[in-house]
Amino acid sequence: MSARPNAVASASASSVASAASDSADPACAAPLPVLGRDVTVPLVTGGEVTYAALDYAASAPALQRVWDDVAAYAPYYGSVHRGAGYLSQLSTDLFENSRVTVAEFLDCRPGDQVVFTRSTTDSLNLLAQAVPADCQVFVFETEHHASLLPWRDARVTYLNAPRTPEDAVATLERALADRDPYGPALVCVTGASNVTGELWPVKELAAVAHAHGARIVLDAAQLAPHHPVSVQDLDVDWIAFSGHKLYAPFGSGVLAGRSDWLQDAEPYLAGGGASRKVARRTDGGVDVEWHTTAARHEAGSPNVIGVYSIASACKALVEAGFESLVEREQHLITKVREGLAEVPEVKVLSLFGDDAPRVGVISFVVEGWNSSHFAAALSAEYGIGVRDGLFCAHPLVRTLLGSDPQDPGECGAPEAEPGERSLNAIRVSFGAGTPDEHVERFVGAVKELVRDGAKWTYHTEDGRCVPAV
Repeated sequence: MSARPNAVASASASSVASAASDSADPACAAPLPVLGRDVTVPLVTGGEVTYAALDYAASAPALQRVWDDVAAYAPYYGSVHRGAGYLSQLSTDLFENSRVTVAEFLDCRPGDQVVFTRSTTDSLNLLAQAVPADCQVFVFETEHHASLLPWRDARVTYLNAPRTPEDAVATLERALADRDPYGPALVCVTGASNVTGELWPVKELAAVAHAHGARIVLDAAQLAPHHPVSVQDLDVDWIAFSGHKLYAPFGSGVLAGRSDWLQDAEPYLAGGGASRKVARRTDGGVDVEWHTTAARHEAGSPNVIGVYSIASACKALVEAGFESLVEREQHLITKVREGLAEVPEVKVLSLFGDDAPRVGVISFVVEGWNSSHFAAALSAEYGIGVRDGLFCAHPLVRTLLGSDPQDPGECGAPEAEPGERSLNAIRVSFGAGTPDEHVERFVGAVKELVRDGAKWTYHTEDGRCVPAV
């Protein structure tokens, strides 16, 4: 059953494919069409400019293909798993087919479950609630808070930041060798850092985990939008990612992987949809039989449009060809890194070194600048949107900056005024929808700001560095 006219499906798919194959040369290939690519924003110095969205690591713009697919489905929207009417039946079919699409996108194993959540954070909190009571969890301090913090009811071992991929594998090997060998264990690791963009040796870490009887969950929030991810090839037990980083809006996420811990755990939320049978007892209580499928952890009316948008994004990326998308992104990474290398005052943050493979996420600091001031000037004077702060990865950024754990700093702008040193950094991130002009404007703006200074004055207001009025 199809929720959208074939003409819309064909037009969407062909537009993505043609955009990705304009040229075999990644330097000439066109970016994928995304929403907001023609939006103009005012400059504090006067006039307007097309907005350069370079904060993909926080939320990537939605692909036009995804928006078209959702718009085509919207008139047919109905509540899933609940109704006998045509629209409810159609929406249920769409919802469950989206689950199949995501499983194929991730190359899941037979028997794996795909659970739809709100985000990566929600997915990892769901898994944290499902781990056995005596489970020991191993997490590198380099993780995003979404994978660093959910394990509140488990025994957690935090591992120091490694300085090479080999060091990461050796660190985990030592930690697992010292653990209690009789209890369950789980390793949580990122696929690509949300601070440095560096790729982690996931397959090697999975092999070490399994050799010691542990399981492993992959935070793929920054990996899945940039590289193909195969659950089977990486041999991970679970994978989590967010739709809003995968060019899909509407606040949906995925937890996919082995079903046993999920089936044995109490439902993440108790309510309709998670329950198969509810009956009153003679003593006045209630007996509940919970589902053993993914529905066990999807109580309530699900975000059908959000789920469909994830499936649409998965299809769009596959049809565009990940190989060409990766090549083009590497071209953009080279442009940015070579441009920043020409500015002595700029220090790019890295765990594994300049030669480490990475996705389009680069963080840096500028000598003599408060990072929030620099980011504010990029926005107000050049129409460039980047991120500043600690990127919800406080221990990692503190390690990279060589700071004391008690130094001031937080997610978002610090209280330091422009020009004052503070514990924060600037992050530029990009992907399949980024045109060359945006990264070229960014590099030019960095050079100009370092050379000439800001054209405007700025101050801290409600925790943000903003242009003075």
